Amino acid sequence: MMASNEKQQVENGVTSDAADLDKGPNTVGFSHPENPADDGAKAAEATDREYEWITGVKLWLVLSSLTLVCFLMTLDMSIIVTAIPRITSQFHSLTDVGWYGTAYLFANSAVQPLTGRLYSRFGSKHTFLVFLGIFELGSLLCGVAQSTNMLIIARAVAGLGASGLTNGALTILAASVPMHKRPPLMGIIMAVSQLGIVSGPLIGGALTQYASWRWCFYINLPIGAVCALLLLMIEIPDRLHQPGTKNPTILSTLSQLDPVGFVLFAPFAIMFLMALEWGGTTYAWRSATIIGLFCGAGGIFILFVIWEYHVGEGAMFPYSMMRKTVVWSSCIVICLFFGCLLTLSYYLPIYFQAVKGVSPTLSGVYILPGILSQMLMAIVSGVIVGKSGYYLPWIAASGVISATGTGLLSTFKPDTSTARWIGYQFLAGFGRGCGVTMPIVAIQNILPPEQIPVGMSLASFCQTFGGTVFLTFAQTIFSRSLLNGLKEFAPTVSPEVVITAGATGIRQIVRPEELLGVLEAYNLGIDRNFYLAAGAAAGTFVFCWGMGWYSVKKEAVNLEA
Repeated sequence: MMASNEKQQVENGVTSDAADLDKGPNTVGFSHPENPADDGAKAAEATDREYEWITGVKLWLVLSSLTLVCFLMTLDMSIIVTAIPRITSQFHSLTDVGWYGTAYLFANSAVQPLTGRLYSRFGSKHTFLVFLGIFELGSLLCGVAQSTNMLIIARAVAGLGASGLTNGALTILAASVPMHKRPPLMGIIMAVSQLGIVSGPLIGGALTQYASWRWCFYINLPIGAVCALLLLMIEIPDRLHQPGTKNPTILSTLSQLDPVGFVLFAPFAIMFLMALEWGGTTYAWRSATIIGLFCGAGGIFILFVIWEYHVGEGAMFPYSMMRKTVVWSSCIVICLFFGCLLTLSYYLPIYFQAVKGVSPTLSGVYILPGILSQMLMAIVSGVIVGKSGYYLPWIAASGVISATGTGLLSTFKPDTSTARWIGYQFLAGFGRGCGVTMPIVAIQNILPPEQIPVGMSLASFCQTFGGTVFLTFAQTIFSRSLLNGLKEFAPTVSPEVVITAGATGIRQIVRPEELLGVLEAYNLGIDRNFYLAAGAAAGTFVFCWGMGWYSVKKEAVNLEA
């Protein structure tokens, strides 16, 4: 019976963390931090289940749909940037600019952890389609908005829908293909979706100029509809094991979603993010409002941790999952990685537009070396991991190379040559591409199938949280460095005038003899943000070692056993 189970396990490409560790060969040089006995029952159940995977044309249709949806989600985060001036003119709502982004962000971050429980309880495809439907509804409401308040509410609705899209896409992928085939497919999803962030301002500017700002939101509707139709036509298996009653009541279903945990987590996320958004801008960092928000968020977070520990396996983030070194190490790496990525995505265009004086469209062309090298290596590294099995060398190399490349970016000056800014971007993008999917691969590799949706929701939250925190740090560093730089390099120029003019307007309001000093001040702020990004990249190298020396090719290991 045992031999039969092992054979079935090999044929279907499914193993559990504990089962592999009992056999021994899957670990080299690292001791596993978990107790194999904890997952023994799950391992036995997993080996008895037959998995049917999606292949051929159906697989590529599913992959295309998931990739396009993830692209739309990241596009929606940045496409509004270049449309905001036209929106504020139409609605006379300059004071509401911040809410157009934060309403989306708050709703997304507050609900994201709950989405993992929803995917675990109700299955992947239909839950994903519900979130896609909410996202599409939010986009429609944004497009038809007749007031600034309606637009803010619509952005929050879109954020609610977007909260379940990235983790849903990764959960569906986990249900569609075996573990050793996932890395290259994850690389495709992550590589293409990142284009949304950098291309959003360009697409938004073109739509706003030649059509209407409303098309920045309408563009989501036809593409999302096609993706939903393709997913509806293809049967996607679920890897869920739902013990309990056959006819659950509404009350029992709600209890499995950990509503108390959500009620505690949502205000923590909102208060913390509000403190980050308002600190240093709307309110001083030392103000009672900001201190109160941070204290309130900290207190609620402590209650959340206590409650989650008390609930155990029914929690939004089960303790058995969170105590795994691979999981929390991967989450830290994700936070640092996307902090680095978003900092560069926001401030590289500012360097080219403000310091180099090129147009927004041309600045998008100038950042292509980093984007293309990252896309290429995300796919290549995924393919090689699928064949070799080991992801740790790639994330470690990613930390070293990306920290080196980003550190070189911090040497940018107003007169930096074309060869240097192309080469440095290429090196930094090459490094990021080596590791962009590896934390997600590590989490999926270590968790049993029924915990993968929760693990993906945690990974998605860490992306959003890490990016938000680092962008807040970057804004603070840039603002202070710009003011200090103006005092040093252009003492006769009014800082208020420079700040009001914005990155693309400084050449129109500054006298020619003062321009070089203002450019040096801008360059100083940008370079210091690149220091921050380089530090985040170096941090991924420090924390990646907790992800462990494990292979995604578990079936090959079992054959040897």
